[in-house]
Amino acid sequence: MRTETPKAIFLKDYTPVPYVIRHIRLNIRLDETDTRVVSRFAMEPRGAPADIELNGENLRLVQLKINGAEASAGSYEVTDDRLIIRNPPAGSIEFEIEQSCNPSSNTELSGLYLSNGMYCTQMEAEGFRRFAYFYDRPDVMATYEVRIEAPLSMPILLSNGNPGDTGASEEPGRHFAIWHDPHPKPTYLFALVAGDLACVDDSFTTSEGREVILGIYVEKGKEDRCAWAMDCLKASMLWDERRFGCAYDLDVFNIVAVSNFNMGAMENKGLNIFNDKYVLARPETATDTDYVNIEAIIAHEYFHNWTGNRITCRDWFQLCLKEGLTVYRDQEFTSDLRSRAVKRIQDVRTLRSKQFPEDQGPLAHPVRPTSYIEINNFYTPTVYEKGAELCRMLHTLIGADAFRSAMDLYFQRHDGEAATVEDFVRCMADASGRDLALFFRWYEQAGTPVLAVTTTYDQERGEFAVSVKQSTSPTPGQAEKLPLHMPLALGLISPSGRDVPLVLKDSSDPLGQMLELKTDRQSYTFAGVEARPVLSFNRGFSCPAIVHADTSMEDMLFLVGHDTDSFVRWDTAQTLGRSLVIQLLQSAETPSAVFTFAEALRHVLLDPQIDDAFKALMLMLPPEAEIAASIGRDVRAGDVHSARERIRKLIASSLRTGLLSLVAGPDTEVYTPDTASAAHRSLRAAALALLAASDKDETLRIAERDVQNTWHMTGQVNALTAVLPIEDQRRDAMLDRFFDRNQRDSLIIDKWFQMQAQIPGADSYKRIEHLLTHKSFTLTTPNRVYSLIGQFTASNLSGFHATHGEGYRVVADVIMALNEINGQVAARIATGFRSWKMFESQCRSHAQRQMKRILDTPGLKRDIYEIISRTLGA
Repeated sequence: MRTETPKAIFLKDYTPVPYVIRHIRLNIRLDETDTRVVSRFAMEPRGAPADIELNGENLRLVQLKINGAEASAGSYEVTDDRLIIRNPPAGSIEFEIEQSCNPSSNTELSGLYLSNGMYCTQMEAEGFRRFAYFYDRPDVMATYEVRIEAPLSMPILLSNGNPGDTGASEEPGRHFAIWHDPHPKPTYLFALVAGDLACVDDSFTTSEGREVILGIYVEKGKEDRCAWAMDCLKASMLWDERRFGCAYDLDVFNIVAVSNFNMGAMENKGLNIFNDKYVLARPETATDTDYVNIEAIIAHEYFHNWTGNRITCRDWFQLCLKEGLTVYRDQEFTSDLRSRAVKRIQDVRTLRSKQFPEDQGPLAHPVRPTSYIEINNFYTPTVYEKGAELCRMLHTLIGADAFRSAMDLYFQRHDGEAATVEDFVRCMADASGRDLALFFRWYEQAGTPVLAVTTTYDQERGEFAVSVKQSTSPTPGQAEKLPLHMPLALGLISPSGRDVPLVLKDSSDPLGQMLELKTDRQSYTFAGVEARPVLSFNRGFSCPAIVHADTSMEDMLFLVGHDTDSFVRWDTAQTLGRSLVIQLLQSAETPSAVFTFAEALRHVLLDPQIDDAFKALMLMLPPEAEIAASIGRDVRAGDVHSARERIRKLIASSLRTGLLSLVAGPDTEVYTPDTASAAHRSLRAAALALLAASDKDETLRIAERDVQNTWHMTGQVNALTAVLPIEDQRRDAMLDRFFDRNQRDSLIIDKWFQMQAQIPGADSYKRIEHLLTHKSFTLTTPNRVYSLIGQFTASNLSGFHATHGEGYRVVADVIMALNEINGQVAARIATGFRSWKMFESQCRSHAQRQMKRILDTPGLKRDIYEIISRTLGA
C-alpha cells in the first residue's frame, strides 16, 4: 500500500525560477545501459543568490563542476528527484554536469529509451529530468547546441534545429553529429533519435523563399508507406502560410516514426517524433480512418511550430494554450481540405463521447486546471477538444477577420515567450474591441452547461419567442456555477422548409443567425413570422452544451428532412434515436415513432444532393455510452445494448432494400484516400453494419465475400467490424484468417485486437483475458494495450460494465501489471472507470472493490494514484 500521498501542485503557487538560462550545450555519448550526457550552461540570477534545485530522476551524477572547479561534497545534495546546490556563488554561474542514464531499462518511455534498436526521446511533459539535471519546466527557454555520438551501426543521428558538422569520433567504431537550434525552447521540446533508419525526403519552398529539406525516417522496409504523410506535411505547411501567415523557420523539418510511443506524436522543434500508426499508410495496410488521422495529426504537430513552439506555455496549467488552439487549427485544416459539415459532426461526436463524460464525472476539471499531481494525467479531452471549442467560440463571437487579426497580434506580442491563457484572450479582446471578461469563465469553470429551451408562437402578432435557461451541475471542487458567455447560432424554418429572416422585436435590422447568452436566462422575440416555424437551435454546434428543447417528435422529424444546417439535421436524428432506445428501455414496447424515423432516414438515403459521408453518419445511432449517460443513474449496460440493437433491427428491417443495394457488389474500385471515395466507402460500411442488426446470415455472407475479394484494408476492416456483434463461427473464422494473413504487421494486428475488444456481451471479459496471453500481445507496447484494453473500456459497454464485475477485475489486473512497466499507459487505461457511479448498484460495488485493490498496490505510481483516487472519491 502507498505510504505517502503524492502532493498536488497549484496554479496559484506559480513563481519563476531564480535563475535565467539562455543557452545550453549537450554532449551525448549513447550507450544502451550507460548513456553519458555532459551539459554546460550559464545561470544568471534574477535577484539575490538562492539555492538552485535542478530536476532529475533515475540519473547517476558522475561529475559536477561549478565555475570550472569540481564541486565539493558538502556543497550539493542529490535526492530521488533533485540536484540541489546550496549557497551558490553570486553573479553568473557556469555549470558543467556529467550524468548517466540507462535507456534499455526505461519501460516508461519517458526521457531517453530504446525502441526496436533505436534511441528515442519523449520529453513532454517532464521527461528531460530522466535525461539530464536541469530546470525541467516550460518557462525556462534556451537555445541548444547538441553533439551526439553513437556507434557506426547507427548512421542516423538527429536532434532539433539545423544540422552542423558530422564525422568520425576519436573512439574507433563511433561517429558524431552536431545540431544547432537557434530558437529558444523549453526542455519538453528537446528531441534526439539515433538508429539505422531509412529516409524518404522531399523539399518545400516557403512563402519567404526558404527551401526546407523534409525527411521522414522509418524502419527499413517501410519507405513505401510514407508518401501520404509527406503529402500531408507539405499541405500543412502551405495551409498555415495561407490561413495564418505562419511560415516555417528552419532549414530542415524531420519526422521519425517510432513503434513504441506513449502518445500519438510530439512536436519537438524541427524533429517531430510520431507513433508510427500516424505516419505509415498504404491501401493494403491502412484504412480510410488511418489516412484521415495521419492527415490531421501530421498537421497538428506541424502547426505546433508556432502555437506551442515559437510561443509555448508558461506552466503546465496553460496546456490548453498550445493544445486546444492547435486542435482548433488542425480541425480547420481538415475542414478546408474535406467536407466542413461532416468534419464538424465528427468533432462533436468525439467531444460527446470523450469530453462530455469527463465533464460529468469525478475527473472533471476546467480547461485550465488549478491543480494536478501528475501533469501527464491532464492531456485530456477537456484540454484538447473542449479547449478547441473555446477557440471556435471566440472565432464565432468576434468574427473571422478579427480572429485573424488577433492571431497576428498574438504572434507579434509573444513570439519567443512562454505565455498564458490570459495573454491569448487579451489579444482576442484587443484586436476585436470586445469585452471577453465573462467569456474567460469557460477556462476556469468545469462542467458541461445544459440549455433548457422553450418556445411560444403568437400567430395573431406574428411573433415567435425563444427562452433559454442555462445551468451547470456541480463538479469536484466547484459546487457553485456562474453563467457563461455563449454564442448561440439558430434559425427558424418555415413550413415550406425555408429559413425565416431573423428580426428581433422592436428592431428592423436582420439579426443574422447568432445570439449571445450571458445570463442565467434570456428571452428573444422574433417579429414578422407569418406561420409557426420550427426552431433550429445551436446550429453548427456553436456552443459546447447539452440542449433540452421542447421540440415535438413531429418537429424533430421535420428538421431531419428539411433543416439546411447539417449539424442540426444530424443532431436531431441522434436525439430521436436516443429517445427511441430510452423509450424501449422504459416500456419494453416498440415505439411507434421508430418506423416514421426510419422513413425519414430513407428520404435522406435517396436524396442525391446529400453527401455520402453525411448519409453514413445519419445511419448510426448514438453509441451505448452516450445513451447510458442520458439515463444517468442505475444503468444496466446489457439492457442498453439490447435495446439499442432492437431499435437498429427495426430500422434496418424498414430500410432493408436500400441497404442491400448499397452493399450489392464487392468494393473492387481503385483505392484513393480522397474525400468522395472515402465517403462512398463510409456509406457502404454504415449500411452493412446496420444490415447486420436485422439480417445476420446475409450480412455474414456479404462480409465473407468482401474480406475475400477486397484488396484494400478499409474494405476488409469495414466488413469485419459489421459482423462483430454477430455471435457466429463464421465471424470467428474470418477474424482468425485476418490474423493469419497479417500477423507480421504490428499495425494491422493492433486493428485485430481492437476489433476483438469490441465484441459485445457480458462474457466478453473471457475473450479479453484469453487475448492477454496471446503470442502477439505485450504490455510493453502502448499501442497494443490501447488496442485491446483501451478499446474494451471505451467501446464495450456491455462487457466492461457487466453486472458480475469481471470486466472491472480484468482491467484492474492490467493496470496493476502496468504499474511496474509504464505508469502513463496504466493511468490512461484507468480513466475507463470514470463513469462507474452511473451504473446499477451491483456494478458500483464491483468497480469500487477493484479500484480500492488498485490503490492498495505496493509502489503505486502517482499517475495511477491520481486517476483512481479522484475517480473513487478518496
